[in-house]
Amino acid sequence: MAAEGTSLDATRHAEELEPLLLGIDGQGYKAYKRLEGVWRYREFVLHVDHVQGDPYAAPTRVRALLAPEVAALPASAHRVGPRALGTAAFLARAFAEAASDRSGGRGTGRSGEISMEHPGQTTPAQTAVLVDAHGSVEARFTVGLPARGRRVSGRQAAEMMLEDVPRLVLSTLVATAHDDVDIEAHAAANEDATALRAALADHGLIAFVADGARLPRRSGIDDRPLTEAEAIPFESPESLRIVVDLPNAGRVSGMGVRPGVCLVVGGGFHGKSTLLRALEAGVYNHRPGDGRELVVARADAVKIRAEDGRSVTGVDISTFIDRLPFARDTRRFSSPNASGSTSQAAAIVEALEAGSRLLLVDEDTSATNFMIRDRRMQLLVPREREPITPFVDRVRELHEREGVSCVLVIGGSGDYLDVADIVVRMVDYRPQDVTQEARRIAAEHPTGREPEHPSRASGASNGTERVTRAGPAVRRVAGGALDARRGHRRTYVRVPDDRTLLFGKETIDLVAVEQLASRAQTRAIGLALAYLAERMPTRGATIPEALDLVEAGVAAGGLDALAPWKVGDLAEFRRHELAAALNRLRGLRVE
Repeated sequence: MAAEGTSLDATRHAEELEPLLLGIDGQGYKAYKRLEGVWRYREFVLHVDHVQGDPYAAPTRVRALLAPEVAALPASAHRVGPRALGTAAFLARAFAEAASDRSGGRGTGRSGEISMEHPGQTTPAQTAVLVDAHGSVEARFTVGLPARGRRVSGRQAAEMMLEDVPRLVLSTLVATAHDDVDIEAHAAANEDATALRAALADHGLIAFVADGARLPRRSGIDDRPLTEAEAIPFESPESLRIVVDLPNAGRVSGMGVRPGVCLVVGGGFHGKSTLLRALEAGVYNHRPGDGRELVVARADAVKIRAEDGRSVTGVDISTFIDRLPFARDTRRFSSPNASGSTSQAAAIVEALEAGSRLLLVDEDTSATNFMIRDRRMQLLVPREREPITPFVDRVRELHEREGVSCVLVIGGSGDYLDVADIVVRMVDYRPQDVTQEARRIAAEHPTGREPEHPSRASGASNGTERVTRAGPAVRRVAGGALDARRGHRRTYVRVPDDRTLLFGKETIDLVAVEQLASRAQTRAIGLALAYLAERMPTRGATIPEALDLVEAGVAAGGLDALAPWKVGDLAEFRRHELAAALNRLRGLRVE
């Protein structure tokens, strides 16, 4: 594989680097362009794909390729796909952390910086390090070539390219740099998590939380686990415990969550939301030591929340909200500034449209009037003057008619006890199955509220009632509705932070898309939107068709299919986060 625009015949030996770099010392920074191409080191090949044009610009992109006999990874580290992904994430973490410790401080701007995208706690497919079935390793990282002002600092560049880069490659990307036990642990953990998620359907489950899991995180901005001394290990109630056989961990016990409506209740600070967040993250595999290695949810689980001010385009929210004042049509609801209730209704419909059959809801991040109307409020505000059908009156219908399950964190509304299949109470971060107790309480203490569905059709004069469809209406993205251009750039995608995506002339706010795991994922989603803009048929495509188109492209060509050149800062994403970005595009047009 050659560097971009370079053939293997043009390969040069690394010994030629020093005279080249010393020869351009003091010249203008663009003299570094002479580095582009393929360089053969003794143990690996380095592709200099693109040289930065300025010391303050994005650093130079390079790729190190190691043959199987050099990487010397054990066959068990890459014999199957999930194992290779676990190994690749392990090597990427090792390189990224070592590079962060050793680089920088060599002149102007980003001089001396060596950097690789860090995978964090998860192990999705990514482009920082690739490990193939034969054990070859490809590492993609960036190098800030040294400068004095805007002039080449040749001697320091020679030190970087001939000392720092080889040292990093050989101290992080080969098996001899690591303990075999660590390599095996990462490969095995990823294989087990993949197998566990695949086994959910066979066991009649939508989620699983292993006994001994450590769910609490260090903080809202630090996804690492609390220490073993600080975190209370998860222990399943006996009535909910099941056992699953895994390829490496063997027989593993834990709490199985079955389809239907599952309530998680309990006092404040007892672990309700912590459990839900672990299930949110259970759509991804995690590194060994994360604490959530064997916490998994269905791959299509989507966290639903209210999101004041978000853009909504052409969504049929009539199942939940109908008969708005001034006869506003909620079967094709659009708003540049949705309320909490309309945004939450739209989020549910959008999730179903993208294919989700498991919704995760926390009352802390929900619109109260969307979740419940108690008996007193029903008496004060008659049904004919209330356009919202509360979620409590739709959640069973979603399961029974559409096969959509829901896990809800509820701390303040006992009305949900009437519709629950299972009730788990968290006490000091320990779960208890209180389903029977909840049913007894619901029977002994009826709330007196009246269910508020089916909805009455607006303007009906004969007293007939219309049951609105729980499933989503199909929307078609209009041809030419996506535009990634900005100025002279045909494709403009930038990610200033983990949850902000600059796409063409638009800014997409993804702060409320809680299952986004990394900036690399957000960047890949931005490129996926650009990919879709170029390849969507002129007649447009339905939302599911658009998502399928992107997934097919990535399945065929990997994440590299999304970018015009090989980069190391992309991570695998789900169709649900891609749909979330698409739905928050303020310029979106649907038919």
